[in-house]
Amino acid sequence: MAKGNIGVTSDNIFPVIKKFLYSDHEIFLRELISNAVDATQKLKTIASNGEFKGELGDLRIHVSVDKKKGTLTISDHGVGMTAEEIEKYINQIAFSGAEEFVKKYKDNAHAIIGHFGLGFYSAFMVSKKVEIFTQSWQEDAKAMHWTCDGSPEYTMEETIKAERGTDVVLHIDDETKEFLEESKIQELLNKYCKFLPVEIAFGKKKEWKDGKQVETDEDNIINDTTPAWTRKPADLKEEDYKAFYHELYPMAEEPLFHIHLNVDYPFHLTGILYFPKIRNNMDLQRNKIQLYCNQVFVTDSVENIVPEYLTLLHGVIDSPDIPLNVSRSYLQSDGNVKKISSHITKKVADRLAEIFKNDRAQFEEKWDDIKLFIQYGMLSDEKFYERAEKFALLCNVDKKYFTFEEYRKLVEGNQKDKSGDLIYLYANDVDAQYSYIQRAKDKGYDVLLMNGQLDVHVISQLEQKFEKTRFVRVDSDVIENLIKKEDNNQVTLTDAQKEALETAFSSQLPAMDKANFTVTFENVNADALPLFITRNEFMRRMKEMSALQGGMMSFYGEMPDSYNVVVNTAHPLITEILNAEETACAEKLEPLNTELAAKQTEEDALKAAQKDKKQEDIPAEDKAKVEEVTKAIAKIKQDRKQVWKEFAAGNDKLKQLIDIALLASNMLKGEALASFVKRSVEVLK
Repeated sequence: MAKGNIGVTSDNIFPVIKKFLYSDHEIFLRELISNAVDATQKLKTIASNGEFKGELGDLRIHVSVDKKKGTLTISDHGVGMTAEEIEKYINQIAFSGAEEFVKKYKDNAHAIIGHFGLGFYSAFMVSKKVEIFTQSWQEDAKAMHWTCDGSPEYTMEETIKAERGTDVVLHIDDETKEFLEESKIQELLNKYCKFLPVEIAFGKKKEWKDGKQVETDEDNIINDTTPAWTRKPADLKEEDYKAFYHELYPMAEEPLFHIHLNVDYPFHLTGILYFPKIRNNMDLQRNKIQLYCNQVFVTDSVENIVPEYLTLLHGVIDSPDIPLNVSRSYLQSDGNVKKISSHITKKVADRLAEIFKNDRAQFEEKWDDIKLFIQYGMLSDEKFYERAEKFALLCNVDKKYFTFEEYRKLVEGNQKDKSGDLIYLYANDVDAQYSYIQRAKDKGYDVLLMNGQLDVHVISQLEQKFEKTRFVRVDSDVIENLIKKEDNNQVTLTDAQKEALETAFSSQLPAMDKANFTVTFENVNADALPLFITRNEFMRRMKEMSALQGGMMSFYGEMPDSYNVVVNTAHPLITEILNAEETACAEKLEPLNTELAAKQTEEDALKAAQKDKKQEDIPAEDKAKVEEVTKAIAKIKQDRKQVWKEFAAGNDKLKQLIDIALLASNMLKGEALASFVKRSVEVLK
């Protein structure tokens, strides 16, 4: 029996390993099984080139748990190791010095594994002792037994082992007894080893017999050694791709499309990516691409290898050329990663373009499901935008789809304003904005439907990309102002008439939380509605962006909603209400107007007398007179407004116009809606 010290320059290297790797301790099983796979694959290689002439026999890797003994064993029938190979591969760890090592890497557990290849030694994260029983494939080689208890000291002695290969026996530490539970090991095998290229057996298959589960004599194989991505696309049918998708994601809906990746140069990359149905919840769709290295699961957090928007896809990527650190499985910065990322982006865009070209009807049918992904990519990646602008679609309220170029040609003949700007009208709620959409259609205009989660950002992007083009929501103004062909007829009301109508309508508008109404006047035409409610395009768009982005944009989110109540002075109902107001209020207003005119004349005279004097030279008595007259004027104006408010409160037709405008904008609710219904019934009597 030989004794010795593992080749490190410190007595405390194993506690350091445990400390720095503990947060990812479950990867020990992946590392040990990966070593067993490597040993098996090496045996196949030397057998194929004639070096090994014996029988390969059963090459399965067996994983077993013995709770009584407290051991977990990984057994392979691969190349095994000689005493010299144990010395070389197990007993030598090339550290420059423990103090320097600890100092340099104490804040970077990734660097420990990535730099020093401690895959086998990850076993000590969960073990108080590790044993190796190994028999080399080489003739006359002695079977060896190696033991280490987590200190730098080891023992190695000859032993008797009936079969070629290696058994690694882990004596599980008291603090990590969870790794003696079959359910936990099954979970880790499913996670890390589900697609390894060598069969992994864990226990025996079970079947129901006499009302209970009993073990059979058949090995329980936990992995598929030839998953779909390792096979040639020509050998796969659509059903095979769907079956593999459901193997990866058992509870998922059917995928929309797939892309089979198969690259040999200038890097090796295989995989299958799927387009899932993407609605409006991006976060729940992330972390679904699984990264493998030679069929060994590494991570499902692939943000550093694919652009963020591609993380919405599902599927598998497998590449031996992606530099990994073994402990945390994080991707390290490397030129190959950027090349692979660019290639995947191009393949995704090419696949979408291919589907669009070959089966546009199918592409349009699935547009609503893939729209979010494509828009996210166009907003995030300029190169993706350049590829996608040829197949990205716009959909109008009639559910007709157009490419960007097709839609420009559709509307450029009719939707240019007097300045030559092309106006893209859009709605985000067909039902709520129905009357505005119909008004636009009556003018011969087309209206887009932009109701997606990212549409407000897409609109801003397209306004920058498209020359002399603006997007305007169809309810942001009266249609004559949205695409202004010529100057509208001027409002001919006097200031007094405007004030009277503004006061009357304002007084009957509902009080809404975080909503401000402003009454404005437009001379539209007699065929338009007498009253519209519109919303400023800029402020509404800023609020929508703030809801998505937060941060500095949150300022807009806190602001109240602002609405314009547009009085169409060309409509006969408005003229009728104005005439009724002037008739009903004349008697009360006449003395107030006479008094107001007198007070304003008095105020003008007092101010004129003080015009050329400095404030300190004006007697206090004269200042008091001006202040008294100003207050009197304000009081008279307030009394006049009260007269108009009383008229409005008793005029059901005015209230009805307001409620109709609110109803057309989907803003009439609760008590106000009930009052409107009751009033409408009264009108019909």
